[in-house]
Amino acid sequence: MSPINLNLLRSLKVLLEECHVSQAAAKLNITQSALSRQLSQLRDMFADPLLVRDGNQLVPTPKAVSLLNKLDHWFVELDELMIEAEFVPLTWKGEFVFASSDYVAQYLLPEMVESLSVYAPNVSIKYCLWQPTLLGQMANSEIQLASTMSPEPPRGVSSWQIGEDYPVCVMKRSHPLSEKSVLTVADILNYSHIKVIGGGDKDTYIDQALAEQNKARHIALKVPFFSAAFRSLCMSEYLMVVPEHIARNMQNHFDLVFKSLPVKTPKHKYWLLWHSKFDNEPSHVWARQLVYDIMNHSEYSIGYDSNS
Repeated sequence: MSPINLNLLRSLKVLLEECHVSQAAAKLNITQSALSRQLSQLRDMFADPLLVRDGNQLVPTPKAVSLLNKLDHWFVELDELMIEAEFVPLTWKGEFVFASSDYVAQYLLPEMVESLSVYAPNVSIKYCLWQPTLLGQMANSEIQLASTMSPEPPRGVSSWQIGEDYPVCVMKRSHPLSEKSVLTVADILNYSHIKVIGGGDKDTYIDQALAEQNKARHIALKVPFFSAAFRSLCMSEYLMVVPEHIARNMQNHFDLVFKSLPVKTPKHKYWLLWHSKFDNEPSHVWARQLVYDIMNHSEYSIGYDSNS
């Protein structure tokens, strides 16, 4: 079947309403000769004269009358299709899938849930633990929004930067190194470390810097969750390298201190990211703005510090 020219169908609708070529042409803002050519095309398309002359009048055929009834209904639906309904969070129904580290899940996700439950009470929220390998799967993944760390804007997706800081070395307050104002490389290598492996790399920079000196940390404990890592830290003489905003916020919950690293590292940069298919989807636009605001203004937020 050949593609249907919507302009032809709109011309047919006006012709059948007016039953007058010159009046229909004026209404369509085209010349009478152009509309006559269109009428000829329409007659061929529908294998019917559509309009027949009776004296000075054009009379629609039975098929034309049937077509006009269908065109009236069809163009109403088409016009509704082209007019995007206003998005109302209170009536939004569906599932919103968010992925992040367990730190975000534990300390920021509850605020997101609270806001969504108030402003969009019919939405179901699903949380997934983010891993860097998921980045290349965003097009077909159920994940709609994710937060992660990356030195540059993540490729292949849309993103907003939500903050930046540097990694620091964390220890319990009674640790032998806690009184030192400046740590040395020997200091951080004299103690075993805890590594958080859930939600993506958070201490790669220190390992890269040490590798340039042909040195490496001893990782005594690998866990996917920050809560387990910090509890273990406070019950041992282990060290842990984490982003500064996490260390600073965790001082409100654990008896710990943090120190600058004795090696130079790049900044950690934090992003909200989503597949570009969601760029203009109204519910996603609204939800990601809500998440962005929470991640910037919560007491546990990363915060954006351009002076870091």
